[in-house]
Amino acid sequence: MKKIYVMAGWLFLMAATSCNDDLLDSTPYGQVTSQQFWRNGDDVVAATNAIYAPLLNEDGFAHTEYTFDNCSDDMNRAGDHSDETSLEMFTFDAANSHILATWSTKYEVISRANAVLINAPKVTMDEALRNRSMGEAYFLRGFVYWRLSLIYGEVPIILEDDALKNNYNKPKATLAEVRAQAESDFQKAAALLPVSYDDAQSGRVTQGSANGFLTKLYVYQENWAKAIEFGQKVIGNAAYKLAGNYNENFQLVTENNPEILFSLQYETGWTTDNSPTFYHTPQAFGGWGFHEPIEDLVQEFEKGDPRRSYSIYSPGDKVPRGSAGTTTFEANMTRVTGYSFRKYTSFTDAGDMSQSLNAPFLRSADVYLLVAEAKIRSGQSGDTELNAVRKRAGLAAKTGAKMADIMHERRVELAGENERHQDLMRWDKAGLIDIAAHYKIARGPFKPSRNFIKPKHYYFPLPQREVDLSNGVLKQNVNY
Repeated sequence: MKKIYVMAGWLFLMAATSCNDDLLDSTPYGQVTSQQFWRNGDDVVAATNAIYAPLLNEDGFAHTEYTFDNCSDDMNRAGDHSDETSLEMFTFDAANSHILATWSTKYEVISRANAVLINAPKVTMDEALRNRSMGEAYFLRGFVYWRLSLIYGEVPIILEDDALKNNYNKPKATLAEVRAQAESDFQKAAALLPVSYDDAQSGRVTQGSANGFLTKLYVYQENWAKAIEFGQKVIGNAAYKLAGNYNENFQLVTENNPEILFSLQYETGWTTDNSPTFYHTPQAFGGWGFHEPIEDLVQEFEKGDPRRSYSIYSPGDKVPRGSAGTTTFEANMTRVTGYSFRKYTSFTDAGDMSQSLNAPFLRSADVYLLVAEAKIRSGQSGDTELNAVRKRAGLAAKTGAKMADIMHERRVELAGENERHQDLMRWDKAGLIDIAAHYKIARGPFKPSRNFIKPKHYYFPLPQREVDLSNGVLKQNVNY
């Protein structure tokens, strides 16, 4: 049941007032009095639900996160926003609107999580529900610090004590400190969250969500032993098994299947209209047609790999649209490339674009491939985990898989799911590829040669507005 977050979240927002636009003038949710709110377990659950809400904002994850992956070799921005052009072409600066907007939204999630962590321990309520709520707060705060570490590198860490003291104008923490905070939050979340939920609570984060992101964090740190250990907590648990069919991860009726470890939950009439569905769906089908795959990605799929047709609309594809019948997809339905990401498009029975399709941000398949990578890079065989993903796609097993096999499999399995650019950067840092040379290659008219500068472009600049407002406390990232 997806709408649960927003329905109950409104209660918290009305009690705690609305958010402001920047970190330095954040709403002190931790100071709302018990007479106004925090009276019982229902209030704690409502406040916890409200933590999820900013994630659905187009500036948080629904759109802006995908503009950062436009940098990859998978897609063209395709939209008409000038700031997205500079992101894709590596000509952006600290005044870029997306760089500012996603910062504010992410710190709003942190502020709301801190409020729950401050107040939930004081409320008389069911202990299991308290633990679940605090586990969700730890996870969502950790998830945002994880994403901030990937996008900006060094950022301020705002915790419960800072909220209580109204101490928001803080200097940057080091990358290691931000990652350590994310790790700590994920570990606490894993200790408090349940393994799974009944249907009425589906879509909430679980132990698998936390352990899955810990796996990813340890792979980025090249801590192979821990990556394998925590990855096994996911892939060794039947509660997080791979969906029987790849396409089940991107269909309304099966979108919260066990493989989905964390996704943005959308529901028509309850959540923002500006979902990934709007941005990825072609205008001919009612969307806005941004983030279009390019031919280079299409050609990466092996012959007979069903994930290509499940992931991407290609010219000539037949598109069932309920009572509206079947439409033949044509290249001129797109803005630029002639292709569209199918995995973000769904239709109502009347044939209109559905606004209820979720957007996955972590799947068990990702964790399988991370464990396979950790094993290969630590001198072990990753064939078992890699082939579990390939078997689901009906492809031949690999024997003695190498990193080239992992790089290919991650690209096609996770196409358009906001992983490719970050994967390429971490592989460059490990000396497995040369990302500057990789992005220099012209990949057709919709992905020209681009100038990636190392180490400058490993991270985006901090929003210049936040730097200016800090009165010298917040220092801009180097090279900007």
